[in-house]
Amino acid sequence: MRYLLLGLLALVHTDSEWLDLLGQERYNVMRKKGTERPYSGAYLSEERKGIYCCAACKEPLFKSEDKYRERNSGWPSFTQPLESKKVYYLEDRRLSFKRYEVLCRQCDSHLGHIFKDGPPPKYFRYTINSIALIFESSK
Repeated sequence: MRYLLLGLLALVHTDSEWLDLLGQERYNVMRKKGTERPYSGAYLSEERKGIYCCAACKEPLFKSEDKYRERNSGWPSFTQPLESKKVYYLEDRRLSFKRYEVLCRQCDSHLGHIFKDGPPPKYFRYTINSIALIFESSK
């Protein structure tokens, strides 16, 4: 079971409830730590101003101003989260090298990965699955 904390109210979601809430494709990425196919995501080429929120809990996570084009990555890339406390990291050794998974602190959903090969000055590249996000355009 996973716990979703919203203010003082704690909601408990079983795997089957997450599947019902998210649908199969989002569930596979966000709850089972999968990934969408490279260059297939809806937000890869998104250029409007706005905020990217977690698709599971709607928590605001990334600003469009911090998104950048990364030619070698098939997923939307950001230089930083909206606030550092919005996400957390876990070591991921599922491939043949060490990397760090990025998760939503609000609902514990898998978002993507962070790498240390982004643009200056911080050199971080948050590579996030489009399917793990909902974009809210600024008017």
